[in-house]
Amino acid sequence: MTSREPVPLRRSTLGDDVYETLKSLVLEHTLAPGDRINIDALARELAVSPTPVREALARLESDGLVRKRPLAGYTVSPLLTRDEFFQMFEMRLLLECAGSRFAAERASDAQRASITAEAATPTPPETDGPDGWHAAFTALDARFHGLIAEASGNPLLRDGLDRLHVHLHLHRRYFPYGQTGTTRDEHQRVAAAIAAGEPDRAEAAMRDHLLRARERHLPAFG
Repeated sequence: MTSREPVPLRRSTLGDDVYETLKSLVLEHTLAPGDRINIDALARELAVSPTPVREALARLESDGLVRKRPLAGYTVSPLLTRDEFFQMFEMRLLLECAGSRFAAERASDAQRASITAEAATPTPPETDGPDGWHAAFTALDARFHGLIAEASGNPLLRDGLDRLHVHLHLHRRYFPYGQTGTTRDEHQRVAAAIAAGEPDRAEAAMRDHLLRARERHLPAFG
C-alpha cells in the first residue's frame, strides 16, 4: 500500500469516521481487491490508535468488503468472478422483484413518497471526476434499493440485499457514466409502480431494471 497524506477525522465520531474512511478506500480501490491490510500502517495514516481500525475492519468483514484469515490478518475481498456475478444477480432477481411487489402492497404513504423522491434525484455530474461521481452514484443507487427493501416490510429480505449490494459496489469503478441516466429512468418506473400500489407492475419494472443492470456491468469481466 502506498503512503498517503493523513486523513483528518472528527474525534466525536471516531469509530464511524474510521469505518466510513476505510469503506471508501475499499470501494474506490485505493485498497484494491486482494490487498493485504496493514492495521498499524492504517492507524498511522489516519492518526488514530489501532483499536478503532480493528473495530472498523470487523464491521467491514461483516459487510463482506474484507476477509480475515487465521495468522494472515485482513485482506480486501476480491472482485466477483463471472460465475459469481451471475449468481449474485440470480439472487437479486429473486429478492428484489419480491421486495418491489411487497413494497407496492405494504409501503406507507411516507415510504412511497421517499422512494419516488429518491428515484427523481439527479445523477451526479461527470465533472465531479471519477471518484466523485462513482461514490455519489453508488450512494444514490444504494439508497433507492434500500428504501424499497425497507418498505417490503421484511427485515430478512432487506439484510440479504445489503450483503449482495456490497459485492456489486466493489465493481462500481467499471460502471460507465453514460448509463447513469438510463438507471435513473428505470428507477423512476419502479417507483411509479410502487407509488401507485401496483404489485405486478412494480415486480416487472424491477425485473427489467435488474436484467438491464446486469448487462451494463458485464463489460467489467472482459
